[in-house]
Amino acid sequence: MGPFMEQCKGYKILTVGLIFLVWILYFKMSWPDSTIPRPPQPRPASKSAFESIESPFLLESLPQELANLTHLLYWPLTPGDKGDFLASTSPQTSTYHLRGPAQASYALGGHLEVILLARDHRGRPKTHGGDLFRAQLLGPDLKAGVPGDVQDLENGTYLLSFPLLWAGKAQVQVRLIHSSEAVGVLRRIWREKRATVDFTGHFRGPRGNEETVICNVDPQSTGARGPTCQYKDVDSNELWFCAQPPTLPCNSLVGHSSGHYLKVTTQHDEALLAWKVTDKVLPQGISPIQVRMAAPGNSNLALSPRPPCRPGVPVPKPSGFYHQEVWHSLSCSSHSFSTVDSILGCLAGHVVHMMGDSTLRQWWEYLQYTVPSLKPMNLHATYQTGPLMAVETTRNIVLHWRAHGWPLRSARTPVASLHSVARELAGLAGGPHTVVVLGLGAHFTTFPPTIFVRRLAGIRAAVAALLAREPLTLVVIKLANTGYKSVYGSDWFTLQLNRLLRAAFVGLRVAFVDAWEMTSSLAVPDNIHPGRLIVRNEVDVLLSFICPT
Repeated sequence: MGPFMEQCKGYKILTVGLIFLVWILYFKMSWPDSTIPRPPQPRPASKSAFESIESPFLLESLPQELANLTHLLYWPLTPGDKGDFLASTSPQTSTYHLRGPAQASYALGGHLEVILLARDHRGRPKTHGGDLFRAQLLGPDLKAGVPGDVQDLENGTYLLSFPLLWAGKAQVQVRLIHSSEAVGVLRRIWREKRATVDFTGHFRGPRGNEETVICNVDPQSTGARGPTCQYKDVDSNELWFCAQPPTLPCNSLVGHSSGHYLKVTTQHDEALLAWKVTDKVLPQGISPIQVRMAAPGNSNLALSPRPPCRPGVPVPKPSGFYHQEVWHSLSCSSHSFSTVDSILGCLAGHVVHMMGDSTLRQWWEYLQYTVPSLKPMNLHATYQTGPLMAVETTRNIVLHWRAHGWPLRSARTPVASLHSVARELAGLAGGPHTVVVLGLGAHFTTFPPTIFVRRLAGIRAAVAALLAREPLTLVVIKLANTGYKSVYGSDWFTLQLNRLLRAAFVGLRVAFVDAWEMTSSLAVPDNIHPGRLIVRNEVDVLLSFICPT
């Protein structure tokens, strides 16, 4: 065979090889790979994409308890101050007094009623309601406290009512958290702004090159002028959006972190929300009172017989009170787990799954620090977002905590570690040794209420499915606590979110820990991360549901 024929044969082999290689590549690219989930491809930002999240018509598909936001989130409308700061409610000029004549002493188990008159900075009586006042009855010598009920009569007058639950001295204290004018600012921003914060998405290419963009709960809050990347959680249908990176594909998203606090207020808004008029104690209007026992030798606490702490027990208002720094539930017979052995004895044989924000992580930290034999495992995860795990091998105890996923203000964390609550719940078998604790709220105050409603709808469905397959699973809901006082996380926002949290789980056999009242009953400064005293009592209520007898 001559050299020419040898050369032709080589070309034929090369041509066939190239054709085969092209066919393989085409087959690989066009055939769907069912073993590898493909992240969503970029989508153009559009008005309809935002409406799919925010449209009130979609509320019809939510649980009936959450469908009527107007009713759930009712707050008296106010005319505003027309730009006149001095016309807003003042903590210095507002006053309160006893509703009836003062008594030498008051009977244990009775009630104390107080009239509060709101006034502006000129001392003029207000003619409308809408202020956010917080009232407490305190017993400083007894380390006691209970939240008062504040009834807005919507004419500038408020009726305060306090149950008399301990014998001894008691003192009324009233704080103006926000004037009605400040609440008007918060309500306007909450309902009109799509977001008051943004987030950073970190994308990485095959050669390690990275690009960062803005991400958020809807495409119009990403700042994108072109296409956006959409990410959908298959278990909860939750959506997340990022501006499309300059060169990298949507499926190269690897990291998430906090972004920026957005400017959403005017100079006048900021004056109404300023610290000098926010969360301020009103001048003392009532002298301390003395509460007497019904008869000598009787209990010095007004505690009627209560059932064991079990899911589904109705929660009264107030839900409890402090005495000698111990929280006494008024809905069930809660216990104090004051020793390591009592905590270990209660948790023995249980796997506890905590999912939520950093205020719930405090429960995990309290148990891990209080019980020396509960050893944390190094999962090489970002501590701020988890997952975290601690184990006690002799008692067969496992404690988990992880963050609730987007939206989440945090240091940079791997996207793969951000699981939705619905996804985690779907992966639990449940049973009598499984405890699920959910705590959401603080990271949702920067978005319209419908964002939180849709999140709760998915979680409710997942909780209902878990309880249907294993009814003996214990599910505990931690309400959001007090702490924030700004346009990005006010107590007024938190109060509304707690209304939604309660409504979301109506009809399901779940338990509640009222962290709102437990953080607003003592004369201690508000803190989004409350101190050990309050966390200890919150955990004691949780343990009372795990070990009711």
